[in-house]
Amino acid sequence: MKKIPDSMAKTQFIRFGIGEGSTVICHSKVPFGPVVLRKNHQEIAIGRELARKIVVERKSNDK
Repeated sequence: MKKIPDSMAKTQFIRFGIGEGSTVICHSKVPFGPVVLRKNHQEIAIGRELARKIVVERKSNDK
């Protein structure tokens, strides 16, 4: 996550252990439902409105 501009959203993500600079994977997007993020071995479902408030940087899959 590159930036979380909304302070309330930032607070919510901190409760999940996610902050600016964290690496997360977009595991899935449920149609008309939540976005499921994966960090380490934990999956977190967040609402689409909250997901829209974050700025991400895509990283390559190169190993």
